[in-house]
Amino acid sequence: MATKEKPKVGFIGLGIMGAPMSMNLLNAGFELVVWNRTASKMEPLLEAGAEAAGSPADAAARSEVVVSIVGDSPDVEQVALGENGVVDGIQAGGVYVDMSTISPAVTRRVAERLSAKGALMLDAPVSGGDIGAQAGTLSIMVGGPSEAFQKCLPLFEAMGKNIVHAGEENGLGQYVKLCNQTACVLNLLAMCESISLGAKAGLDLEKMLAAITKGAAGSWMLTNVAPKVLDGDWEPGFMIDLQQKDLRLVLEAAAELNLPLPGTALVNQLFRSVQAADMGKKGTQALIHALERLGHFKAAREE
Repeated sequence: MATKEKPKVGFIGLGIMGAPMSMNLLNAGFELVVWNRTASKMEPLLEAGAEAAGSPADAAARSEVVVSIVGDSPDVEQVALGENGVVDGIQAGGVYVDMSTISPAVTRRVAERLSAKGALMLDAPVSGGDIGAQAGTLSIMVGGPSEAFQKCLPLFEAMGKNIVHAGEENGLGQYVKLCNQTACVLNLLAMCESISLGAKAGLDLEKMLAAITKGAAGSWMLTNVAPKVLDGDWEPGFMIDLQQKDLRLVLEAAAELNLPLPGTALVNQLFRSVQAADMGKKGTQALIHALERLGHFKAAREE
């Protein structure tokens, strides 16, 4: 049976991130009820001991805490507030945790609807990609009431390593994630531009990266993503189309705050040129292709 320390959990959204995150909850001893729009994606979890829900409302009704991680703001609104959504099944005193990256304004709207049912909400977007989801090492940025955060902390600890409660207001976790995405894409551009300069100058790019990665220029992007560029590996750890969704959210939030973010806007446009070349499903490291076209060089090793 579920315990006070380990509440029964409903989990909605079993994609690249959600499938390993929910498996980590199972492996940590949580009772789990799962739902996914494509039912076949539930099978590995069911085989591992999870129960199947018939809808988001059903998952919420059978759980003390219900978690979702889906694509975009409209998907969260559908799962949470649509027909047979979480709001229709959640119990008074229950907690809804949305771990998607969505609009702070939509987050607040969902929280208000749940509050009318006597339920609490946390927005808890994550960083760390599919590798972090599989390893249980995600960074988790949480906005919402401390009462709900403390109840859900054991779940977060089963899925992540760096867990930060950003504050009592819903939407603060989403703002932290948007700050994260801003820093990520600018680090990505810095990595791609350093490779561009090295390639154009005829450097041995592996030696160049070995020299700069351990110094003041070092970054997660240089260590983990730059080698993929040299290998010509465009498989997504995080897809350009999804990154562009996040940058849209960043720029919308910045517009609401009357805040210019010129570097972020530039990366958004460079990614758009890569999308125009039908590479939107590739990993974000394919940003290098925009710079290759501008600078007339090739970064990947010759076959």
